[in-house]
Amino acid sequence: MMGFKEGFLWGGATAANQCEGGFDEDGRGLANVDVCPTGADRNAVITGKMKMYECDENHFYPSHKAIDMYHHYKEDIKLFAEMGFKVYRMSLAWSRIFPKGDEKEPNEKGLAFYEDVFKTCKMYNIEPLVTITHFDCPMHLIKEYGGWRNRKMIDFYLNYCRTIFKRYKGLVKYWLTFNEINMLLEAPFMGAGICFEEGENEKQIKYQAAHHELIASAMATRIAHDINSENKVGCMFAAGSVYPYTCKPEDVWEATKKDRESYFFIDVQSRGYYPSYALKEFERMGINIEKEEFDDEILKNNTVDFISFSYYNSRCAAKTVSKDNIAEGNIFESVKNPYLKYSEWGWPIDPLGFRITLNHVYDRYQKPLFVVENGLGAVDTLDENGYIEDDYRIDYLREHIKAMRDAVTIDGVDLMGYTMWSPIDLVSAGTGEMKKRYGFIYVDRDNEGNGTFKRKTKKSFYWYKKVIETNGENID
Repeated sequence: MMGFKEGFLWGGATAANQCEGGFDEDGRGLANVDVCPTGADRNAVITGKMKMYECDENHFYPSHKAIDMYHHYKEDIKLFAEMGFKVYRMSLAWSRIFPKGDEKEPNEKGLAFYEDVFKTCKMYNIEPLVTITHFDCPMHLIKEYGGWRNRKMIDFYLNYCRTIFKRYKGLVKYWLTFNEINMLLEAPFMGAGICFEEGENEKQIKYQAAHHELIASAMATRIAHDINSENKVGCMFAAGSVYPYTCKPEDVWEATKKDRESYFFIDVQSRGYYPSYALKEFERMGINIEKEEFDDEILKNNTVDFISFSYYNSRCAAKTVSKDNIAEGNIFESVKNPYLKYSEWGWPIDPLGFRITLNHVYDRYQKPLFVVENGLGAVDTLDENGYIEDDYRIDYLREHIKAMRDAVTIDGVDLMGYTMWSPIDLVSAGTGEMKKRYGFIYVDRDNEGNGTFKRKTKKSFYWYKKVIETNGENID
């Protein structure tokens, strides 16, 4: 059987707010991701239940320095090149380019920084895959306009898009409009800069914000194609097929509904219209999506070129379930699956679920797919020689790459590439921890912000290098 196609894009993925640091340097403005603390209040903040619009002295904000890639990116990209990366998925910090978000003119220092990052990638023949917004939104846009609940956000976003598409023409051709767009439903402050006031109809606000992001994504796709016909624009969602907890029909139906919550966004971005199940659901919930005259036409005429997604685990759903049978860890609620092992953070480990998800997504859309996040968060311990033998990470990735290979070679899924999360340790989006490490490269930094930022390769670094060298044939 054939393996991965020639030119398959192997690499790794990071996000600006989880790795860059330099949150107040060279004109960068404050963003929502900067006011999300680690610790007990983090979940309340990222879900929009607790309003934190400024930083205070009682919390620690890990994104402020993160792993200081702002000053280490040349060293880090060189290490990525040593592994043989064909592609590096990264994001831009919106507030580094437009500090407030509603300015007419961008911050030149921000633009110049990313230009140098891209040129460094190109020097090593690494193709950048750029997420335009990876959970970040300038705080000024949240305070002044209410984040993505306000339609004015579309214009600010498109001004940002035009700026970067023009500036980086010839340097970047792969773009993602919004990271994990379906996270808006689970963590609306982190996903869309939304905080709720008491008594508000939260579902109405979420889905109206979703409409604004979907219109912005479609219009950005059109602008990208107009500026450079070589540009390829994808959508991105947090994937993971939902299993029924039992074969009881009510559980099967519950799983179908849970899957649709995530697929809704991609149905619109890939097909170009609101699916009938969503329209009926809005009708039942009393949700009225306010549209402008040409919105439907914009969606229809500007669908994405490819579909990207993150996969960490599958989920389980049941019509009725006790609270003590809910899996902890992931922001998406799930019933515990008794047939799976779990990570240290309570995430189920399901390689076959990866293959299932790849097939479900490809069957549904019949567009090229790109896996842009997949990895294991774990505690890494340095041995007496200062080395990390992270066989557990290698085992996780090996089994998932096998499943991905089966999806391609046996099932016929059209897959463009794979960027694991994350090639280098960084701040966890869910918990804000450094202790939850994903990388092939260790960074000396702890949960309290102590450490030298020194980089150190792990055993998995050399394993992944071999995987890339053999185009996924040698994964043992």
